[in-house]
Amino acid sequence: MVTLPSTPTAPSLDDLRRRTSEKWSTYPDDVLPLFVAEMDFTIADVVADAITRQVRTSDIGYAGSPGRVGEVFSGFAQRRWAWRPDPAGVRLTTDVSVVIVEALRVLIEPGDTVIINPPVYPPFFDMIPEAGGRVVEVPLTSDDTGYRLDLDGIGQAFADGAKALLLCSPHNPVGRVHTADELSRIADLAAQYGAFVISDEIHAPLVHDPGTFTPFLSVSDAAREVGVAAHSASKGFNIAGAKCALTVSASDRIGTLLDRQPEEVGFRTSIFGRAATEAAFEYGDPWLNYALELIKANLTLLETELAQKIPSVTMRRPAASYLAWLDFRSTGLGDNPGVPILEHGRVALHYGPAFGTQGTGFARLNAACSPEVLAEAIDRIAGVVDATG
Repeated sequence: MVTLPSTPTAPSLDDLRRRTSEKWSTYPDDVLPLFVAEMDFTIADVVADAITRQVRTSDIGYAGSPGRVGEVFSGFAQRRWAWRPDPAGVRLTTDVSVVIVEALRVLIEPGDTVIINPPVYPPFFDMIPEAGGRVVEVPLTSDDTGYRLDLDGIGQAFADGAKALLLCSPHNPVGRVHTADELSRIADLAAQYGAFVISDEIHAPLVHDPGTFTPFLSVSDAAREVGVAAHSASKGFNIAGAKCALTVSASDRIGTLLDRQPEEVGFRTSIFGRAATEAAFEYGDPWLNYALELIKANLTLLETELAQKIPSVTMRRPAASYLAWLDFRSTGLGDNPGVPILEHGRVALHYGPAFGTQGTGFARLNAACSPEVLAEAIDRIAGVVDATG
């Protein structure tokens, strides 16, 4: 018998500070930690039950096989994104970073260049050298309508010899959901130049309108021939420490290349993570839907609070995730505004320059918290901005 998912709630600050995760153990108790991408919300009962069931039955050995993850992920993808991947194309490993690094190891040769699109998730800058590649930057373009991929720049980088694109989709930190046309064009460019695309889709469950996300492997035959997708329940269901991620392929060609990975890549998957992932993808939709409503309400609150209290700080509302990319360039807080905000306001944000030089003057804020914590954080940040002005 399956338990219905619980409603996500944000515990009190006292309860949160008893947590031992990075978010709640990095800074002293007087700091509001809104930096690392981890929600404060309680997890779904179905997920908690799946993990505790492993313990109560002493079933905590090596995970071994992928279990039912491929099957339930395929069903989840069909419900959320109208995409039905073949479960046979789903492999497991510990986390999305490992998906990316180990895929790159079999797709590129040492010294090959790999494209990234800053401002972008900071570990991208390190994963590529870890896999033996070299980073080439093709930054996002930006105008009054928002951020988008520079398709001409990506095409030129492929023409100049880049062997892969490490795509962030949806894009962290700006929250952009790339269009089907953009993804199709990228697939065509990669096929034209004999390159590959690894699409990090970890934030896909957190697209605010689920019907607007397009999985890279769904857009065309070309995408399936050049692409690997990285998925996980970790962000969408707040279970990053459970350690389970999916390497998804959709062609014989890519599957054959991934077969070159060492057996240990899959063997290291956590049995707790596998159980939690199966439960989340199969039964977690109601919990996720409610979490998305909380996130959207918080983003609306953030927009209102910024407009009223710190109008010099702006953001473009993200279409995915609970992460807000805040522009402090008009405040006088300098190139790395997160530093004085932490020092004087006791709010920990993710420093903008870590996302690339395009993050100078920015900071990323995690809005997956209680409205009270978010409002208090804005009050503190406003005090720092006002003192500087």
